Amino acid sequence: MTHITAENVSFGYTTSHVVRDISFTIEPGAYVGLVGPNGSGKSTLLQLLLGLHEPDRGQIELFDSPTRAFVDRERVGYVAQDVTTNTKEMPITVEEVVLMGRFPHAGFGRITADDRERTRAALRKAGIDHLAEKRITKLSGGQRQRSYIARALAGEADLLVFDEPTVGIDAESIGDFFSLLDDLNRDGMSILLVEHDIEAVIEHTERVLCLNGELYFDGPSEAFPESDALERAYGITTGERAEVTR
Repeated sequence: MTHITAENVSFGYTTSHVVRDISFTIEPGAYVGLVGPNGSGKSTLLQLLLGLHEPDRGQIELFDSPTRAFVDRERVGYVAQDVTTNTKEMPITVEEVVLMGRFPHAGFGRITADDRERTRAALRKAGIDHLAEKRITKLSGGQRQRSYIARALAGEADLLVFDEPTVGIDAESIGDFFSLLDDLNRDGMSILLVEHDIEAVIEHTERVLCLNGELYFDGPSEAFPESDALERAYGITTGERAEVTR
């Protein structure tokens, strides 16, 4: 079973396509970085993969099911870059946020002892069990992102999808954040990471997709800096390439 399959996908908000003829698969246990310049269609592609838009052409499947028919949404944990903005006014604790991940599994809306134990296990795995009783509004940006990862883990997600999750997070927290992702992937979690920091993507992921309307690269992360994809997708010179990937 593949986690994501995209076949010849094209989509546009008007007559011109934002993404064109995109094809790739993401297998179980993959750690994939999606990079591209601003306006390259990365967020649009994520929305297509999550079933928020229907392709104009082509097909996308989640766990071997067409996105329009996919019902096990808890299997995909999505963490957006604006999580910190959305949580500024939420007067709830970290544990309550993570417990939300159990809602799809709760029979007749009743939270069981098993749900609470899985919530505590997710908090421990995300390294924030000591923050369980704190209000989500009192956390740093990095801690809030970990809370949303824990919510996905509590929901028993098989695939984590991130949309530039390190925006607005301090440098030390970014290092801790990537360490957590590395650990989760080593434990078998599949990860699709949209990230503006190309150096971090090359260092941490196993595979890079480089997008600017179309795919310019799909291959091992260590091969990406030496390819011509940066020049073609970003429009930079060979001399500038070292600065971007340093």
